[in-house]
Amino acid sequence: MSNLSRRELGSRLIGSALTFSLIDLLWQRDLFAADVKTDVGQWFRDLNTLGQDLKGQKLKDLDFQKKMEELYKKVDLSALLEFVQLDKIAERTKLPDSGAFSASFDLSKVEGLNKVVFGKQIFCMKKGRAVVPHGHENMCTGFIVLKGEFRGRHYDRLETKADHYIIKPTIDQEFKAGGVSTISDHKDNIHWFTCNSDTGFIFNAHLIGYDPTIKSPSGRLYVDPDGEKLGDGLIKARKMTSSECHKKFG
Repeated sequence: MSNLSRRELGSRLIGSALTFSLIDLLWQRDLFAADVKTDVGQWFRDLNTLGQDLKGQKLKDLDFQKKMEELYKKVDLSALLEFVQLDKIAERTKLPDSGAFSASFDLSKVEGLNKVVFGKQIFCMKKGRAVVPHGHENMCTGFIVLKGEFRGRHYDRLETKADHYIIKPTIDQEFKAGGVSTISDHKDNIHWFTCNSDTGFIFNAHLIGYDPTIKSPSGRLYVDPDGEKLGDGLIKARKMTSSECHKKFG
């Protein structure tokens, strides 16, 4: 250092300061976000921890929905596509003429992901086909559109009668790659996604039996949102069987 001239020393110090300033600026502008978000394994571990908090009664379902949406929006979509090997799923899947095909993927290669508390799948469908309108009991679930374009609709199920539900529309919008939605028993608890592109793929994670006070089975509750329009935006939506719902909406 003693052999450096004052001019050389000053030049090096200025260069170092500029380098650190540039790095700081890049972080502030999130230009390193892609690198930060590429650890899909950590994302799945965070999702599992969130599910454990829900099932352990550390979170209410509405808080879980909010945190799940925040977590979903942080995922590096391209890394998630690579992890689930969507190209291979698309190549080997024969898309059905009604409804959606449910494809699986392997989580065993995620280091440190022990005792997985959530179920997962990828819904695969072609243009005009749908994840038909349905709700659940005692289930929280979240969607991410991996590829394609969808019309996504949600409703709140407000009342349950012998042969119908009273529902109210809450969401009706276009969902493209990266689009996110969630449901719980208390918010947006009926969903319906229709594929508007040639093909479409949706990632789904769900947690069943999170509330021990709910004794009803968690299977799908098929519903007809095209029912009688009541006042205040309410709809009298008749209960449907799976075959009826898929015949009309699938």
